[in-house]
Amino acid sequence: MSNGPVGVALVGAGVISGQYLRNLTSFPDVRVLAVADIDTGRAAEVAREHGVEVSGTLADALAVPEVEIVVNLTVPSAHAAVALESLRAGKHVYGEKPMAMTTDEAAKVMAEAADRGLRVGGAPDTFLGAGLQSALHAISSGLIGKPVAVTAATQSLGPESWHPSPEFFYQPGGGPLFDLGPYYLTALVSLLGPVVRVAAGTRRARDQREVGSGPKAGKLFPVDVPTHVNALLDFPGTATASATFSFDSAINRRMIEVIGSEGALSLPDPNTFEGPLLVRGLRDADWRELPITGTTAGRGIGVLDMARSLRAGTPHRASGELTYHVLELMAAITESGERAEFRDIGSAPDAPEPLPDGWDPHAATL
Repeated sequence: MSNGPVGVALVGAGVISGQYLRNLTSFPDVRVLAVADIDTGRAAEVAREHGVEVSGTLADALAVPEVEIVVNLTVPSAHAAVALESLRAGKHVYGEKPMAMTTDEAAKVMAEAADRGLRVGGAPDTFLGAGLQSALHAISSGLIGKPVAVTAATQSLGPESWHPSPEFFYQPGGGPLFDLGPYYLTALVSLLGPVVRVAAGTRRARDQREVGSGPKAGKLFPVDVPTHVNALLDFPGTATASATFSFDSAINRRMIEVIGSEGALSLPDPNTFEGPLLVRGLRDADWRELPITGTTAGRGIGVLDMARSLRAGTPHRASGELTYHVLELMAAITESGERAEFRDIGSAPDAPEPLPDGWDPHAATL
């Protein structure tokens, strides 16, 4: 198809699917045509809730000829397999983070898409929200001069106090780096460009954790990944960054601060689409808030941008190259922590273009 709204199938009817479906079904430029899940009963329930006609297995969704983009919301261990099956069925793929469990798996997805002339995209798309887009405009305008250094951190005691089944957060593909790192790393790459090398130190505070709520409260489970990660990131020609990702911290913190030659920016939580965005000049006594402009529609705007770009024949912003780069960063940070050495980064995606002024997800443009 070459015109009109873009048909979408959503695969994986878990908790996150609700956010995607609420938004995607409100965007005139996409049509959600199918919901699939390994639990077909769950798929049917979610489809009914959001007025989607087709539900069933992945094969059922891929059999709908009008589906052009598969939105892959399955568990991380299934991301690559679902992406490959979708690409082989002739569908473009947009996936939740991470793109795959390993860079080798992700490379196969990218190669399959390239061979078939198809697109790959992926979460997070929070960098397209008003808060981080406004930060991009502020940096590009020279408001704080040349970026010199970045401090980023996401710290907590981990999700087991509130999540009824937190075990997967502490298995390979989880931990604070793979769970929360994509938001911070994607934000930084969108602002400063690709990273050329990383170094890291990693720790694990406890070998076991305890489920804190729900029917499994009190159950002990093993911790198989680092739970505190300190990383150094080298952006060529611009800033260096220090980033902390922790499930071991009694101090709750969500921050990105960019130090420039003429001032500093304090960015909003990169797991959100809004503000606040703060600036501080070299002689300012305190921070002041900047106005933000852009969309705050939420998860799914990356899918919409991919759909509109597909029709226009232009690059989409939450690209496979960007999501692959972030996965490579996380893998290299993990390896650096294990080997106590700098790791070079091979991928170098172009920094995504800012969204145009007035970009409105609720406008019908196709």
